[in-house]
Amino acid sequence: MAPGGGICKEVCESRSAFADYDVTTANLELRSSPFRKATTGVGGKHGMPSTSGVHELLECPVCMDLMHPPIHQCPNGHTLCSNCKARVHNCCPTCRFELGNIRCLALEKIAESLELPCRYQIFGCHDIFPYYSKLKHEQNCQFRPYSCPYAGAECSVTGDIPLLVMHLKDDHKVDMHDGCTFNHRYVKSNPQEVENATWMLTVFNCFGRQFCLHFEAFHLGMAPVYMAFLRFMGDENEARKFSYSLEVGGYGRKLIWQGVPRSIRDSHKMVRDSQDGLVIQRKLALFFSGGERQQLKLKVAGRIWKEQ
Repeated sequence: MAPGGGICKEVCESRSAFADYDVTTANLELRSSPFRKATTGVGGKHGMPSTSGVHELLECPVCMDLMHPPIHQCPNGHTLCSNCKARVHNCCPTCRFELGNIRCLALEKIAESLELPCRYQIFGCHDIFPYYSKLKHEQNCQFRPYSCPYAGAECSVTGDIPLLVMHLKDDHKVDMHDGCTFNHRYVKSNPQEVENATWMLTVFNCFGRQFCLHFEAFHLGMAPVYMAFLRFMGDENEARKFSYSLEVGGYGRKLIWQGVPRSIRDSHKMVRDSQDGLVIQRKLALFFSGGERQQLKLKVAGRIWKEQ
């Protein structure tokens, strides 16, 4: 038995099956991930990263990500990252000894001298970064995968734009349209039920890029409203190259919105809560709908253009 170490108590051992499942699942997912193969630095800051042996020493055996301080170790010298220390209930996933609060200072020191490629190299990022700058870069890397822009349900799918376009079409059955002008009609039989938001999404192929038109109902404070807005399937710097307009009206009245599409890097909720789009109060929406105002019938016209 290692000095100062002890086999985890029964309560910890009873959870080991769960820990084993986590470790096995994580290893299978990460070993098959394209990110795991991205270990050769080309382009950017040219050169080869540090030896693969040292690189592997810094991989957490549970999540397979590179470890950042604090790096923990058990009395037998097995290491893992601080996030996974809690996941395995303070039991070493390798030897089942109690982890305690031992830091692996030597490995943390070695990490300071490493330069490694971005984990999104397979998507086009060819830069190499000092070990401690790598994580910060990856949080904002322009090549990192996009999240699915569909807002009607929680969707965990991520990928590049072509993959997400196919995903929206095949899995979410989203309407796809070609062209930079549109005229859509939104109908809701019971507009009083604003709390049961109606999520609608249409994708437009325009200028060789894709734009997502959202239309929905929700409460803005206590006031029920409808909102339409456009999101660009790409990064923010590309989104700024485009503008769009939306208009809705009836009976000689018209509301017009003009703005810049938001990148899908910004979450759907972020855009909606910022009110960055055409916002229509329910009373006005029902007025535009005509009749006895018992049914919502809004015609939303729009146009997308490229700025010079």
